[in-house]
Amino acid sequence: MKIIFFGTPEYVIPILSKLAKSHEILAVVTQPPMPVGREQFKKYSPVDDWAHKRNIPIFFDFDKPFPKADLGVCAAYGKIIPKFVICPSAGGTGNLKFGILNIHPSLLPKYRGASPIPAAILAGDKETGVTIIKMDEKMDHGPIITQFTEDINPEDTADTLRNKLFERSAQVLIDLIPNYLKGKIKLKEQNHDQATFTKVLTKQDGFIDLAGHQSPCLAGRQAITVHNFIRAMNPWPGAWTFINKKRLKILKAHLENKELILDEVQLEGKNPVSWKQFKEAYPEFSF
Repeated sequence: MKIIFFGTPEYVIPILSKLAKSHEILAVVTQPPMPVGREQFKKYSPVDDWAHKRNIPIFFDFDKPFPKADLGVCAAYGKIIPKFVICPSAGGTGNLKFGILNIHPSLLPKYRGASPIPAAILAGDKETGVTIIKMDEKMDHGPIITQFTEDINPEDTADTLRNKLFERSAQVLIDLIPNYLKGKIKLKEQNHDQATFTKVLTKQDGFIDLAGHQSPCLAGRQAITVHNFIRAMNPWPGAWTFINKKRLKILKAHLENKELILDEVQLEGKNPVSWKQFKEAYPEFSF
């Protein structure tokens, strides 16, 4: 079967690689290269790199028609896909006979949008999952093809949980495609009245305001809330606060007897250090 893949970051590569073993990847659609560093060198996305090494056509937008294919698969693409691409009947540039399957890391209709995994950790949820839908023109709105659940462990960060979800999604997707193409899977409409939404996280969303907190450890429910916050913000945008007008990143923490214990921090312009090392240099600072 011929597939067009829509995706960008490293954590979707397991899905792309698994698809390539069973099907033909005609092209990938990914984010364009971004300038980074002082020299503003162009950095290409992991999906771009993967496709380039295999001489697979790469598209950054929808101005040019990509090859005709049977199916589209979308996983963390990062942009809105136009309606004329999603719906073949609208004369889409991809002419995707069976539409686009979207892999979304939440139990839809809960946590639609850009940051479902941090949202689940922030809320203190014990369980999350992945929903594979047939994409329509509205965000994370299409009918459900399948779902699976995954426990959220106390030590999970957004990064570790995300990797688990997308790695498991790869095999689930491979298993369902044959029956989906044969029309053997009954699609289920989402309960749109129960939909909740998440937003694109910015650097400011990781800020922890320490005003009024004197204790080095925040007790009880408050400590749990802050711990969830630190886990949810890892790796982006990262939990941080200010010390002497410099950013202090909170890299790792854990709960001990309902108290929040910091493990690793990083002061702006410095290397990561243990909390013990940091306190030796800044004994007056408390969290």
